[in-house]
Amino acid sequence: MVGSILKMALLAAGLALAPLSDAVAQGAAPAKPEGKPEMREGCPGLIASRSPLFQPASMRLAALNADQMRITYVGHATFLLESPQLVRIATDYNDYVRPLVTPDIVTMNHAHSTHYTSHPDAGIAHVLRGWADDEKPARIDLTYKDVRVRNVPTNIRTFSGTVERHGNSIFIFEIASLCVAHLGHLHGTLTQQQLDEMGRVDVVMVPVDGSYTLDLDGMVEVLHALKAPLLIPMHYFNTYSLNRFLERMKQEWDIETLAVPSVVLSKATMPVKPKILVLPGH
Repeated sequence: MVGSILKMALLAAGLALAPLSDAVAQGAAPAKPEGKPEMREGCPGLIASRSPLFQPASMRLAALNADQMRITYVGHATFLLESPQLVRIATDYNDYVRPLVTPDIVTMNHAHSTHYTSHPDAGIAHVLRGWADDEKPARIDLTYKDVRVRNVPTNIRTFSGTVERHGNSIFIFEIASLCVAHLGHLHGTLTQQQLDEMGRVDVVMVPVDGSYTLDLDGMVEVLHALKAPLLIPMHYFNTYSLNRFLERMKQEWDIETLAVPSVVLSKATMPVKPKILVLPGH
């Protein structure tokens, strides 16, 4: 059950889920494009030439520079991403956990009640659904002002233990020269084709519950494969789940916990050593 969704009193949510079976292998990704993976051409990749300089965002939000983006943890698997041109994106937009502002773009990775809604706010310009239609994978590539959003489909487990092909999407956001990946409701490790399609990412929003999504060993394997310099935990239901993940990761990753749910990031402030950045709320 979900406890306090956000300590900063943004929102609260209720949730009921049933445990799922062990991780399943991911389905085949679309044919690998010739040449370099798309993301590696579109984003500069890892640039880490200085020590971490994270800027916790105050509740009075300042304007962003052209090389900055803001990430605010709303709760569960929902983040609010903001670009220099004030494009606002809400991940895993649903009926329970929503930002206080109407976003321009919403992503919904899977048709779980706490990860999507069938009646989004009419003021949202772009509603992006990440699951298959008649087993045809969702293929999304949207450019809006200074933001690009695209997806990488993965398989997902059903409550009965079968496999739903292309039932989840990893969403990739290109903002201010940063590549941000939201893993969604990931249930299995990634194929090389999927990794190539994602390309080099700077920030990963990672589900760390260890049971409803991918188990802890599998998630560590995914994070090693991605090699991102910054990880932000999400989709945990209590401090036990979060602390279990942090205890496993602290041997290889630095850990920093902020007192507020927002942070301003830029390419220049990516950490030299991979870091886990914990934003309050779950």
